[in-house]
Formats: sequence, C-alpha cells, structure tokens
Amino acid sequence: MARHKDTLTLDLFEVPVARTPLPGALDVGLQVRHLISDLLKACPHTRFEVAARMSELTGQEITKHQLDSWTAESREGWRFPLEYLPALEVAIGSHQVSSWLANLRGCKLLVGKEALDAEIGKLERLKEDAGRRIKQLKNAMGEMA
Repeated sequence: MARHKDTLTLDLFEVPVARTPLPGALDVGLQVRHLISDLLKACPHTRFEVAARMSELTGQEITKHQLDSWTAESREGWRFPLEYLPALEVAIGSHQVSSWLANLRGCKLLVGKEALDAEIGKLERLKEDAGRRIKQLKNAMGEMA
C-alpha cells in the first residue's frame, strides 16, 4: 500500500507553544552574539562581503569592524541593531536568526512552500468546518418542514 506524507497534520513534537519566560530568561545578548558569529563563520562569504551587502541593502555604511564588534563577547557595549537583521539574513542567505527569535517566543517561522502548505491546511480545515455547518443547517431545515 502506497503511503503519502500528510501535510495537513502537524507533528505533535513540532507544535510551537507560547512560553512564559522566567525572570531574566530573555537576557539573550550573549546568545545573539554567538548565533550571528556562528552564522558568519558558516557563511561562504567573508565578513567584508557580508558587510558590503548589508550596506548595499540598508543604504547605511556597515563595516567588518562593526560585524566583529557585534559578535565579540568582549565588546559588551556593542549590540546588533534589530533594523539590520533582514539585511544580515539576506547577506548570509539564511532565516536562522528569525527562526531562533520565533522559537524563543514559542512560534515557528514558515518560509516559502512551508507557509503555503500551512495556509492550504488552514483553508482545508475551514472548508471542512463550513461543510459540517451547512450539513447541520440543512438537517435543521428538514426538521422544520
């Protein structure tokens, strides 16, 4: 018997759950530094190239020195600006920081086909609910006759 993948049912272990963080649990500065640093190390482009691409995308001058400072644990006063996140992800070809942020808040980031599959699943459920309601109304009309 041929089996096909059920794209409408979420895996129980993949269902995002909203989180109520404990005090201090969202002090994620060090995690952000490590995440961005790891992504830059894994990226096929140099930090100079990433900085140049981010500059091009934002219209702001972003340098390798800034990337280094935003990722260095020793540069406590330096924070990665949120407004540069989209440009960083485009420059490194990743959605991992956005996905990490979504997960941190108990959400899941869906991109491309995943997002379309989720929307189709939602519409299929709405269609089934509407079909059941129509059936209930027709039954009620039959009982009134």
